[in-house]
Amino acid sequence: MPSDEVWQMVATPDGRSLEVMVAGPDDGLPLVHHGGTPVGAVAFGPLIDAAVSRGLRFVTYSRPGYATSGVCHGRSVAAAAQDVSAILDALGADRFVTVGWSGGGPHALACAAVLPQRCLSAATIASVAPYLAPGLDWLDGQGEENVEEFEAAARGEKALTAFLVEAAEDMADVSADDVVAVLGDLMSDVDKAALTSDYAEWTAASFRKAVSTGVAGWRDDDLAFMRPWGFDLGAIARPVAIWQGGQDRMVPFTHGEWLVDHIPAARPHLLPDDGHLSIGIGRLTQIVDDLVHLADL
Repeated sequence: MPSDEVWQMVATPDGRSLEVMVAGPDDGLPLVHHGGTPVGAVAFGPLIDAAVSRGLRFVTYSRPGYATSGVCHGRSVAAAAQDVSAILDALGADRFVTVGWSGGGPHALACAAVLPQRCLSAATIASVAPYLAPGLDWLDGQGEENVEEFEAAARGEKALTAFLVEAAEDMADVSADDVVAVLGDLMSDVDKAALTSDYAEWTAASFRKAVSTGVAGWRDDDLAFMRPWGFDLGAIARPVAIWQGGQDRMVPFTHGEWLVDHIPAARPHLLPDDGHLSIGIGRLTQIVDDLVHLADL
């Protein structure tokens, strides 16, 4: 784990606070990372090194309701852009690039859409498409756990909260050895193979932290995905790299294909032999290099 990581709380204009971690050169262009769902911010050496070794300043944070970040109940996906603006302002930074993994993907897209003067490029890794996406069977190909979760969400906030509270019991004390069992039907064979010891430790720590203060962040992520996101994907002008794997049982390949078809600025990386985890952990350096290239730095 990098020794120069700095943790801080950043105030937002509406009076909340966000848990933020920064590593790398103070004068480096920030790479803002949006974690998945449910994930609390936990330092992961390979991801940080991929950014810092290229002169970037790595920035990640716990979205509202996760860990010690204040709850913002009813938030939209688009609201993430204003939180990122607050973080950048606190760091004295203007422009940035951004990447979002899984449930973080829509939030990276929000930055590209809402902050075009600041966001130079964006990348999504195994990102979900909008729940109401025309022509997309959103749940088709997802593992049993996801189907149950989002069927609960479709029944309303009360049903979703009850489902997540029960699911969080398994995550609260999850160890690296338990990750495959906890994810169950969501894990393809290629993802099981990618879950090395260090990656499993990070994943387990991220899950534990995500539910350490309750399920508000997880709940609000799910509800935000199912409502209109609050911005027009078709109006994104900044370059966006879409990385999606064909062996993904958490976010199926069709989501990546849909995003590519509906974001004019999309640069597709649709890889049939990768999964939800393997596409990120196995291609971190490629993803960061591509992000820098698209930003024309």
